[in-house]
Amino acid sequence: MVILNYNGAHFLRQFLPGVLAHAAGARVVVADNASTDDSLALLQREFPAVELLVFSENYGFCEGYNHALRQVESPFVVLLNSDVAVQPGWLPPLRELLAANPRIAAAQPKILAFSDPTLFEHAGAAGGYLDKLAYPLCRGRVFDTLETDHGQYDDARPVAWASGACCLVRTSIWQELGGLEPAFFAHMEEIDFCWRAQNAGYEVWYAGGHSVVHHVGGGTLPKSSARKTYLNFRNGLALLYKNSAPSELASAFARRLVLDWVAGLRFLLAANWPEAQAVGRAHMHFFQKLSYWQQRRRLAKPRLLVGQRAGTYAGSAVWAYFLQGKKRFSDLFLT
Repeated sequence: MVILNYNGAHFLRQFLPGVLAHAAGARVVVADNASTDDSLALLQREFPAVELLVFSENYGFCEGYNHALRQVESPFVVLLNSDVAVQPGWLPPLRELLAANPRIAAAQPKILAFSDPTLFEHAGAAGGYLDKLAYPLCRGRVFDTLETDHGQYDDARPVAWASGACCLVRTSIWQELGGLEPAFFAHMEEIDFCWRAQNAGYEVWYAGGHSVVHHVGGGTLPKSSARKTYLNFRNGLALLYKNSAPSELASAFARRLVLDWVAGLRFLLAANWPEAQAVGRAHMHFFQKLSYWQQRRRLAKPRLLVGQRAGTYAGSAVWAYFLQGKKRFSDLFLT
């Protein structure tokens, strides 16, 4: 298990004891992204069983994990956020799933909210999905609507993406695909990895209700952060551009641009100037690096159509949610 840490001493103190107690024989590694708090002193003082990787600079989420996994030898590696409370028995179902099927690149547990364990958590819930324009949603969470968990999504199944908050990855496929996209820095990086895995012929799974964790969420950037808005909109464009099938790219990308502009206009009308600016900067910076994204698209070799990918909604989740009032996952008739 690799926990990427940046100034997260409070989370390590709170959640590492549970991780160690329910490690099910796995090594626990903390990769520190040049923290300036007392994370390292805490780990050395209170958690001597934890292995340490100390970086000289903050590489961000993507390159932080890329650096860490180059130094960890194991057939499977858990990517685990520092603000996740694991539950007894959470790891074996994930490990058994990947061991039984060599085509599975990654799998996630059921992720519930730490603040209210009756609710699914935003970042992953019961498995990640995408609509045809690459807007992410989950079983149990569509945009800002979180469902109550009453076992309705306890079945294991293939999905579009596994949450970077907590997922088990097959190291050989991770290395084959080059890990996480470094230019993303953070946000949607796991979606990009999983989409590339599907295009390469692999599968991504939700392990079902036997594997459960609770996630605090928003530990690095709050929901209202303009920085988070910028990363989500920039990376959303890059995600769609890199991975869409050639015959579907032009139409999907044009529609995505329009919907992003509508979102920016909504921020303006709400007098939220920082987030409106964030959308504009996201688009500007994407197009400034278009040659880079073209190169990354060639490396990704996208091929699968919307209807050929697991965990994909053939319509527009934005249209369904905001204009048709379809707020729950089951309302969208996803397959």
